[in-house]
Amino acid sequence: MLTLAQHRVYRFIQQFVTQYNYSPTTSEIAAGIGIQSRGVVHRYLKALELAGYIDLVPHKKRNIHLRPRVAEKTEFSLPLLGRIAAGEPIEAIHDDETVNVTEMFLTPGRYALRVKGDSMIDEGIQDGDIIICQHANQANNGQIVVALIDQHEATLKRLQTNNDATVSLIPANTNHRIQIYPSHRVTIQGIFIGLLRLSPQPV
Repeated sequence: MLTLAQHRVYRFIQQFVTQYNYSPTTSEIAAGIGIQSRGVVHRYLKALELAGYIDLVPHKKRNIHLRPRVAEKTEFSLPLLGRIAAGEPIEAIHDDETVNVTEMFLTPGRYALRVKGDSMIDEGIQDGDIIICQHANQANNGQIVVALIDQHEATLKRLQTNNDATVSLIPANTNHRIQIYPSHRVTIQGIFIGLLRLSPQPV
């Protein structure tokens, strides 16, 4: 069984080969999944080879050969059975659809963070939630972003760039104040995509 990170690498390779008709280098894989270490990529590739997903051809720069996958699907979906009311009851309608979990969580450049704090609760993001982010170094006004301040402290806030060369990081909780910094002090590291929250199970 592959880890989530290994699935991300495998999916990136599949998409790259489909688009260019040749395999990516370790540098292209690292850039595509948002990491810097080619050594880590190499370990992922060796794990994929051991699991039977790829062959690594010696003495070639583009040395990844995808093996045909017959017995195991690499796409994971859940049945979408319809809608359910969280307010007034609605008619139960069965929908013959699925939700592509692979596309949602394993797309290249996606990563997860655990939330600590309550500054974004009015956006439905609570302490302890696991958020899914898309790696990015820029974002549009109004997007919820992972922002790094002074290359040291990371925070999840809504982005607003200002005309005076400052950046406002806006919380979604009236108990927290807007944080304003010179733009050179703020680095965008990702864009909020969604979240995971499992209901506590009764003991």
